[in-house]
Amino acid sequence: MKTVYDIMQEKNADFNRAVFMQKQSLPYEAKVIHAKVRAIEFYNEIVGTRGENVHVSVGGLDSITLLMFLRKVCHLDVPAISVSSLEDKSIQAIHRQLGVETLKPLKSKVEVLNECGFPVLSKEIAGKIKLLQNPSEKNRTVRHAIITGETGAYGGNRTGSRMRMSQKWLDKFGGADAEGAELGYSAAPFKVSDRCCYYLKERPCDLWAKAHHSHPYLGLMASEGGRRAKSLAMNGCNYYSPSATRSAPFAIFSRNDLLQLALELHVPVPEIYGEIVRDPDGALRTTKAQRTGCNMCGFGIHLEKRPHRFDRLRESNPAEWEFWMYNCVTDAVTGEKYGWGRVLDYIGVEWEDDPTGNIKGQMDMWEE
Repeated sequence: MKTVYDIMQEKNADFNRAVFMQKQSLPYEAKVIHAKVRAIEFYNEIVGTRGENVHVSVGGLDSITLLMFLRKVCHLDVPAISVSSLEDKSIQAIHRQLGVETLKPLKSKVEVLNECGFPVLSKEIAGKIKLLQNPSEKNRTVRHAIITGETGAYGGNRTGSRMRMSQKWLDKFGGADAEGAELGYSAAPFKVSDRCCYYLKERPCDLWAKAHHSHPYLGLMASEGGRRAKSLAMNGCNYYSPSATRSAPFAIFSRNDLLQLALELHVPVPEIYGEIVRDPDGALRTTKAQRTGCNMCGFGIHLEKRPHRFDRLRESNPAEWEFWMYNCVTDAVTGEKYGWGRVLDYIGVEWEDDPTGNIKGQMDMWEE
């Protein structure tokens, strides 16, 4: 049986990561040229050689910038698709302006939360918690690695591996697994899942792509970290395989690179982001949201300063905020309604008080 390391060696993983990191250190202008070369190379391979099609999977500012880059800089007339209903209304408006085709999710957000669980902390951590909460003989070795860091033969019989979840989250979630419970870890009073994007965005886009014999351009950047960083560093900007073929021309970009390009291309910035401004140290940022996504997504919420994404939702749509925080999920045993409030309390993220005072003032005004 091949171990993880055998597979990584076959793919030259260490060498690929080293080359990728070198590219990340290139000057901005060189990165833009690199992105153009990779994007056109992908187009020529898919459209010119294979006779198939390409498209852009569009969401927030990053992929909107990618669409403008392909059209303005690469001079490629590439169609765009999106499950726009998941995005903020200001993003949906930009999608309509750019002629993005709208797709429907396979499940509603409420169905995903009730059937699968809450997307919290990060996609990688949520995936581990999901395994702990759904034990089987098939995933026994992986669960043991998550609890202890001991990988078994497939993982090279290592100890202290990165498979082990951090102690902070083991304390909170490790008790869902029998081995973790014996060690005194707690179990969360809610389900956790990393599958939300699959049902809401990934699968609908995959089905569209299959029906149209098309392969995607994605606005992914390794600088965002997590699973994406590992995959992009190992596989590069353009990836071709029987199971997945895609192009991520911005893979080596930093956030600053992306915002600089957005400014140069006069990309329409959705209102939820505010404006792109330059700080005294030269760094670019958006004045409002730095990242966006589904209004019920909790990935990274524990890292945000207040007002965080749920605070902003409270200000923009108090009724929707109340639904997601208190009423979006029904407990399968008790029938009790609860929502993100229970999750945020459990992971130590404040949410119920208003950090700005704006909401209370609005409520008082409405009551009058």
